[in-house]
Amino acid sequence: MTSNAAEILQRHFETFVDDHEQWQTLVADDIVWELPFAPSLGHPEKLVGRQRVLDHVGWFVGAVEDFKFFDLRIQASAESHSAAAQVKAEGIIKQTGKTYTQEYVLFVSVADGKLSYIREYFDPVKAAYALETPVVMPQP
Repeated sequence: MTSNAAEILQRHFETFVDDHEQWQTLVADDIVWELPFAPSLGHPEKLVGRQRVLDHVGWFVGAVEDFKFFDLRIQASAESHSAAAQVKAEGIIKQTGKTYTQEYVLFVSVADGKLSYIREYFDPVKAAYALETPVVMPQP
């Protein structure tokens, strides 16, 4: 198994939906996944630990159909244990029937060949529209 972050990030996008069981093998037990804009959808800002990540991702994968990533651009860092990606995605939200289009930016780190840290940015307004859920404004 490789420990190169750019290669693992590539596998993340290849397997996230299409081979979800294989994707789960990329997740470290002590993973930290930060989602700074998720609270505006009523979702957690940070997922700590493998089970919390699998539960949240399981919800997402179950909520969409025909989900696909495209226009993937991965930038390897000078250190092989970190990388960044920009990617577009599209799918249908099962509950609403609305098309969900999104652009994501991810920063990742790997340890022992697994994803140990992810910081993911996305547009919560696009997600709220497709989910037919209100955007919650953070309290000062």
